[in-house]
Amino acid sequence: MISFSHVYKTYPGPVHALMNVALEVQKGEFLFLTGPSGSGKTTLFRMLSAFDKPTSGIVQVAGYNLGKLTFDQVPKYRRHIGVVFQDFRLLKGKTVYENVALPLQIMGGRFTQIKKTVSEMLDQVGLKFKYDQRIEQLSGGEQQRVAIARALVHRPELLIADEPTGNLDSDMSREIVNLFEKANAQGTTVVIATHDSELVKRMGKRVLTLKGGNLSENLSLENRSQP
Repeated sequence: MISFSHVYKTYPGPVHALMNVALEVQKGEFLFLTGPSGSGKTTLFRMLSAFDKPTSGIVQVAGYNLGKLTFDQVPKYRRHIGVVFQDFRLLKGKTVYENVALPLQIMGGRFTQIKKTVSEMLDQVGLKFKYDQRIEQLSGGEQQRVAIARALVHRPELLIADEPTGNLDSDMSREIVNLFEKANAQGTTVVIATHDSELVKRMGKRVLTLKGGNLSENLSLENRSQP
């Protein structure tokens, strides 16, 4: 599903954001990406979501070589993924419904099916009665839930989430993680970047750590799912 082979990313400076990263993620895995600020997590996520390309090395996701994607191929690739950005990137001036429906509309879904699917997803994230409110009228936590609903609504093959529970209380955090687990149970590969060590420990999933652009894996049994 995801393969990084000898991946480097260098920005002017030079700044070595990723150094010789090697990674294999199988379809249907659920894993966490941890590491301090500036460790390279955002760079790795930008590559997975096709906003950036490696300086050298090969990044492959769902059969696509992301380093060789043309401008026209990027939208087609993104139909296979869902992304929860740390800054949400919601459409201002649009309603909750319009934001969540966008991926389905891009994919050419029928109006009646889109309405049904979006309503079900908003119900799952606790925003059923705010579907017609504009994004600016929502709290930060509510906007985060809209971003999560938008990322999951088209049942992506890969879900990438950057600190998805950062602005949520403990009860809502558990509900959101339950949504991710449900998506994972239906076949979606899930990669979550988080600083929440308690969440990571409680979930018992595969854990990768970035530090100074170098990727390592926590192989301790308490932090790794059993086969």
